[in-house]
Amino acid sequence: MVRDVVENERQLYGVTTGFGSEANVPISAELAAESQSNLLSFLASGAGRALDGAHVRAAMLLRANVLLQGSSGVRQEIVERLVHFLNAGATPVVCALGSIGASGDLVPLASIARAITDHHLAPRVMVEGRCLEARDALEQLGLEPLPLHPKEGLAIVNGTSFSAAIAAGCVHAARYQVALAFAANAMIVRALRGHDEPFHPYIQACKPFPGQRLAAQIMRRLLAQDPEPEPSDRTHVQDRYSLRCLPQYFGPIVEDLRRIERVVETEMNAVTDNPLVDVDTGSFYQGGNFLGQYIGMAMDDLRRLLGLTAKHLDVQIALLVAPEFNHGLPASLRGNRASSVNMGLKGLQITGNSIMPMLTYLGNPIVQHFPTHAEHYNQNVNGLSWGAANLAAQSVELCSHHTAVALIFAVQAVDLRAFTLFGHYDGRAMLSDEVSALYTAVYETVGRSMDDRSALVTDDADQSLELWLAALAEDLARSSSAVFASVEEIVALLGELPT
Repeated sequence: MVRDVVENERQLYGVTTGFGSEANVPISAELAAESQSNLLSFLASGAGRALDGAHVRAAMLLRANVLLQGSSGVRQEIVERLVHFLNAGATPVVCALGSIGASGDLVPLASIARAITDHHLAPRVMVEGRCLEARDALEQLGLEPLPLHPKEGLAIVNGTSFSAAIAAGCVHAARYQVALAFAANAMIVRALRGHDEPFHPYIQACKPFPGQRLAAQIMRRLLAQDPEPEPSDRTHVQDRYSLRCLPQYFGPIVEDLRRIERVVETEMNAVTDNPLVDVDTGSFYQGGNFLGQYIGMAMDDLRRLLGLTAKHLDVQIALLVAPEFNHGLPASLRGNRASSVNMGLKGLQITGNSIMPMLTYLGNPIVQHFPTHAEHYNQNVNGLSWGAANLAAQSVELCSHHTAVALIFAVQAVDLRAFTLFGHYDGRAMLSDEVSALYTAVYETVGRSMDDRSALVTDDADQSLELWLAALAEDLARSSSAVFASVEEIVALLGELPT
């Protein structure tokens, strides 16, 4: 169909016309292929640092997925070239700045297109840890240059695949961050001798939001093994809001996270270039599926959810360290109270406090600030999905560091509470099997042997919390994370939102 348009010199945007505001400029059949190459040339305009290679690989996969659906008018060879690069571990170096999510992620996707075709302005390519010129990378992969046919350059660059790829990684990580927040809260409820009553099904039935019901269900499951079902010395009638209102606080987060997941899943599998080819009717349709508004708004929302999750944990930490509110735990969760020089986790709380405001700041929306002057006012509304998704990636990283702080506090607190109740420091005596798995993963990740004769942090000078935080953050950045593995079942529950 595309060849027929060119051979018969019919007018079709981006095939026999110029691009964007130059759509009224005719392109002859003789120049139709050259126009595609030139498209990649004028889009060689990225800026900033190199993007994380994992995002680039995800974008290549999603672009192949789009093109395979048969509405883009490209040869199978284009898809095969993307797949060949992926399977060979060849990743183009793409700049982190350059998309407004309007006609899709034009500039970053063009970097991929130039690399896989051996365009003369191709970026470098990472192959097995080596940074190669694109021509050398192709030679190492046993591939020849791949000249573009009419429409193929436009089909590769026109769409939201890059924004959606980054968003998918952020959503995946966010599910684990929320799951860890639930597990950490289970430790904190036990450490603060909290009541189980706020999670009772009857309360949730009286306010039957699906997210609230699921949040309470998760907490009941995580608190299933209560070591002291009727503690005689528990003097507080009910808990402070951060414990008692946990289902109501996390309910909207759980619901919004599931909604965001559905948005990203839909975008990942959508055909987002222009024009689209309907092979059943023989028609071309010119539209705007490339606008990144869905992803942009979803990532604005995701950053807000991550900030709210960290904010709640920060409030819980404040309760844990204050003798006025922690029901008998030492100030700042000091491990060795026999030594007057020990100050406990004071410095760690300051670190957590420093991260949390940055997370809530990143929760501010960017999509509503779109520029109105791009490309001769052709792109006069913009999805800003690229900026929103990249900011979400920053939020995920910050949230991992804050989670690392919160996990040390939670484990230290249950160790100290176990001592007050049972005379030893094995916090697992306070926890269900599921939460014990996270407790154990934290100990193992920081390289500390479990010893019921001392808490996780005993004397201040015994360990560098900086090294522990770095170890936890590094673990949380890996897909094979031991800490993540300990909450897999909670992550699965988060995907089963009741109706």
